[in-house]
Amino acid sequence: MELPNTLIEEEYWLKNLHPAGIDEAGRGPIAGPVVAAAVIISDSFNIPGIRDSKKLSPKKRKSLYHMIIKNAICYGIGIIGSKEIDKINILQAAIKAMKLAVANLSIQPDVLLIDGINRIDMNVEQKTIIKGDNRSISIASASILAKVTRDYIMEEYDKSYPLYRFTKHKGYPTREHFEIVRQHGPTDIHRKTFKGVL
Repeated sequence: MELPNTLIEEEYWLKNLHPAGIDEAGRGPIAGPVVAAAVIISDSFNIPGIRDSKKLSPKKRKSLYHMIIKNAICYGIGIIGSKEIDKINILQAAIKAMKLAVANLSIQPDVLLIDGINRIDMNVEQKTIIKGDNRSISIASASILAKVTRDYIMEEYDKSYPLYRFTKHKGYPTREHFEIVRQHGPTDIHRKTFKGVL
C-alpha cells in the first residue's frame, strides 16, 4: 500500500518555500457542514502513521490530530454549513471551505498542494494532486484535521438532535439515517438539495 511521504514537499523546501497541504471532509453526507483544513509542516515534521483519514480508526485519527496540531508550523480550518451548501452546491462549498482554511493560516503559503482536481480562486501557486492524501504527508495531515473537526461538529449537533444519531453516522447517507429522516423529517442542518432528504 502506498503511504504518503514528503517527496512533493521536499521540492519546495529545497527552494526555501512553504507548501500547504489542503483537503476537505464531508462532501458525501446529507447533513452537516463540509470542512477543509490547510496544514504547513516543516522538514523536521515526523509523525509515524499519518495517512488518508479514511484509512484510520476514529481513535487513531484523534490521536494523530493532536500530534499534527502540536507539530505543524500552522494550520487553518474552513467550515461551510448546510444552508450555504444548498445555495451554492457542494463542489463550490468544498472549494470555498478550502479557500477559508488557507485564509486562516497564520503564515502565507508559497504553494497550495490540493487533494483532487479543483483549484482555489486565490493568487497563489497551486498543484492539484489526485489521491494526494495517499501521496503527500501535508495533504494527509489536512485530511485528518478536516475529518476530526467535522466529526466533532456532528457529535455536538447530536446533542441538539438526539433522535438523528449524528454521533453514529456523522450525517452520511446510511440506510438508518434515511429511515430517521423519513420518520421525523429533516433538521435545520440537513442538506435539502441532496437526494432523499425531502
